Amino acid sequence: MLIYRLFLGMAQNPLPTAAPSAMGRAMDADFQLEQAVDGSLKGTRIVVAMSGGVDSSVVAALAAASGAETIGVTLQLYDHGAAVGRTGSCCAGQDIRDARAVADRLGIAHYVFDYESRFRESVMSDFADEYAAGRTPIPCVRCNQSVKFTDLFGIARDLGADCLATGHYVRRVLGQGGRPELHRAADPARDQSYFLFATTRDQLEYLRFPLGGLPKPRVREIAAEIGLGVAAKPDSQDICFVPDGDYASIVKKMRPEAAEEGDIVDLSGRVVGRHRGLIHFTVGQRRGIEIGGSPEPLYVVRLEPATKRLIVGPRRALAVAAARLDDVNWIGEGHEGPITAKVRSLAKPVPARFERGLLSFEQPEYGVAPGQAAVLYAGDRVLGGGWIAETVSARLMDAA
Repeated sequence: MLIYRLFLGMAQNPLPTAAPSAMGRAMDADFQLEQAVDGSLKGTRIVVAMSGGVDSSVVAALAAASGAETIGVTLQLYDHGAAVGRTGSCCAGQDIRDARAVADRLGIAHYVFDYESRFRESVMSDFADEYAAGRTPIPCVRCNQSVKFTDLFGIARDLGADCLATGHYVRRVLGQGGRPELHRAADPARDQSYFLFATTRDQLEYLRFPLGGLPKPRVREIAAEIGLGVAAKPDSQDICFVPDGDYASIVKKMRPEAAEEGDIVDLSGRVVGRHRGLIHFTVGQRRGIEIGGSPEPLYVVRLEPATKRLIVGPRRALAVAAARLDDVNWIGEGHEGPITAKVRSLAKPVPARFERGLLSFEQPEYGVAPGQAAVLYAGDRVLGGGWIAETVSARLMDAA
């Protein structure tokens, strides 16, 4: 592990511990740490994961204003091509410089660690392997599982921190007996709980999410009122290591065989066309199939990497009754009662049952893709989740 930059808070005009205006109103951000007699967090140390965006920058400001010794940590995860100068991409180039500028403004220490090799091995390689196997990966979850919530934890503990704070929009709620629970954010438009389902019990004990109760516009207001240069910085939209949104080109470079052409086949086994590589498709996709003459729109129903076949059919063929989950993470100890499940980041949770690794939906669910995550909830509480290994067609269930 290489530390290649260290900034020790050399700001000319750092913010005072108890800054006025926005900071005064935001200082009630609950880091869930033991307070001093005066209500501050003097005597504690908070490490903040700083990506260079507005969210983690405001978390660092809130931590500094609380009176805690605050240390910003940024992981350089990649450094190639257009990503270096592109803002809003997370953990590379300009974003690292933005994190440094915020730390200078706040007068806090800032460390940058080079984790490019680790990121390539644990996140980018997995991303390429999953696409080559015909699945639809979620690299943000893998990054949280490995680099961010494993390696970064080790760094924070080595620095003697009482907690690791991040800019994720999710809530850490103290439940019965003071045991922390993971809950959806107060702002449903910003909720990131789907991407944090793999957070373990030990990690949740150490993590803090001070933005979980705030709407995004308020976070930007705080950043602007205390003079952070990232206040209006756009949010990251694409996969962080795909600066132009063309993920297929990244997979092609890493796994060339995944870009080989093959047959497009309908549900009866009839060849109806050719595709330019399975890496361009995912279950539920309609665009890009480019087959005319069908009496109804065709969707991707299944991918078969072994034969390079793309199976297509009408929308009703996408109806899924159940899904088998692998690598299940469960943090819902003590829960009894109904649950809901979310099978895509933008989907709404739907009523379901979960038993012995099988997730069954009360009503058929559409667009359930192997490789994606299924996250389980009890109201706003995250119970856990797992990776979708395979699905059970509603048609097959009906036939049985």
